[in-house]
Amino acid sequence: MVTTRKRFIAGAVCPKCKAMDTLALWQEDQVEVVECVKCGHHQRQTDAQVSKKLRPEEQVIGIFDPK
Repeated sequence: MVTTRKRFIAGAVCPKCKAMDTLALWQEDQVEVVECVKCGHHQRQTDAQVSKKLRPEEQVIGIFDPK
């Protein structure tokens, strides 16, 4: 069994519930995940990267990056 090490982000405020010091950070498949332990709100690092590359006139399922 692999244990995921989660770290809290000191001084960070949840964008949804506005609670301070409730955001935990960890990596899943080389993607950073941040989750509020109070309200459950979560964000992934790649969400913003994909949004930047989307074009509104096209339908995109995903972006392949062979790094």
